[in-house]
Amino acid sequence: MILAPNLCFRTIPTTTCTTMKHQKEHHQLNQVIQTKTKACECFDLHKDLIPYGKAWSWQKQIVNEKKALVQRNEDCPDTLIVLQHNPVYTMGTGSSEKFMNFEIKEAPFDVYRTERGGEVTYHGPGQIVMYPIINLRNHKMDLHWYLRAIEEVVIRVLSSTFSIKASRIGGLTGVWVGNQKLAAVGIRVSQWITYHGLALNVTTDLTPFSWIVPCGLRDRQVGSIKGLLQEFQSSTRCGESVTPSPDDYQLIDISYKSLIKEFSEVFNLEIHQKTILMSECGGENN
Repeated sequence: MILAPNLCFRTIPTTTCTTMKHQKEHHQLNQVIQTKTKACECFDLHKDLIPYGKAWSWQKQIVNEKKALVQRNEDCPDTLIVLQHNPVYTMGTGSSEKFMNFEIKEAPFDVYRTERGGEVTYHGPGQIVMYPIINLRNHKMDLHWYLRAIEEVVIRVLSSTFSIKASRIGGLTGVWVGNQKLAAVGIRVSQWITYHGLALNVTTDLTPFSWIVPCGLRDRQVGSIKGLLQEFQSSTRCGESVTPSPDDYQLIDISYKSLIKEFSEVFNLEIHQKTILMSECGGENN
């Protein structure tokens, strides 16, 4: 579903990256050798709130399974987990508590220190989290390429589905619209198997971000697709008849479908939906 034409959104220009730089990065992403499309199993929990500890354990379990396949020289297909989390703060390996505006013992939500890169961030309802657990041997064994590819997925979603012109900012990870960060990226790679991933703010309540310094960046803001669409709509005259905005559930579904489409195209993967019981998602409950 293409939302933008019905809502008359305007594309927001951004000056954070030059056109030549975008063209160069796009060309580099497309330089991956196009082999036969590989399969990727997708566990679709995008409507569910999964406790962070459970999802984290699940990722590590899958990573260990893939490592074992590689050691036995067996086929190691890719996996994608898509979900939402209960409210939680997560920290990277070297994250500093100085970027929390509270005592960690009195945190408003659970706090997890993980092995991903980056500083503290927030996950919660209305935010779609994608955990690609992929074997980079099947793609390109280049972490810089992988990070840019993950960002490219979100940039394409925002452009093709919402007519929002997003960009990268040199020296930083994530996807930006002006000074607002819409998607955070934090990864870990072990023996060329990736885990952790990206979080895209769709209908997220952004209040919990104000209780931290997101990603350790004091001079930047956090935004959401819903917030930007509301801004665009209020500043755009579409005539007397205005198409109603999608509700939060519709916006989540629209974003999810677009993310799957763009992910499959960027990584040249054929997505195979798989079902799983909540009790099978890792070993922890919170």
